[in-house]
Amino acid sequence: MSAVGGEPDESAARLGARLRELRRSRGLTLVQLADATELSHPFLSQVERGLANLSLQSLRRIAVALETSPVELVAAAEAEDGSAPRRIEVVRAGSRRPTPEGFARGTAVSLARGARPFTPIMVDSDASEPGEVFTHAEDEFVLVLEGAVVAELDGRAHALAEGDSVYYAGGVTHRWWSEQTYRLLVVKQQAR
Repeated sequence: MSAVGGEPDESAARLGARLRELRRSRGLTLVQLADATELSHPFLSQVERGLANLSLQSLRRIAVALETSPVELVAAAEAEDGSAPRRIEVVRAGSRRPTPEGFARGTAVSLARGARPFTPIMVDSDASEPGEVFTHAEDEFVLVLEGAVVAELDGRAHALAEGDSVYYAGGVTHRWWSEQTYRLLVVKQQAR
């Protein structure tokens, strides 16, 4: 996502528009978001207009402050054009683009492109230690596809085996880890 000659590219413009939409839905001003992310509000204004690039760390800080995931933000920026999402979208395994390193421990791949009512994400990881605790306003569903994980929800640990799932409402603090490699299907309600 790069801006050339002061003009936003389409991907940067989509990401900026999504960030603005989320910020406003959370009732935050640019100054409040700047305080929460330790980024300058003029820089954030440029990002929202698609005129500035974000580092992975900055995108992660913004996602945490807006109670969403970097994967969801990247998926919103990946829309192929300005048209509405397709009614049917088939995504072949070889065509999926993994999220760049630094977004999460392991890899996370959005399984649908563009703004959708929910975001399906496949997560592969070998995170053996509890990491950062997340919380967001939207509901989330997690299905263990391979391996086993410990899902900590509102401070209480739940052991989940292959085939187990958990659904939790928005506002629940959560994180997961395992002593082995695991694969999850995470379905996150789109932030409003």
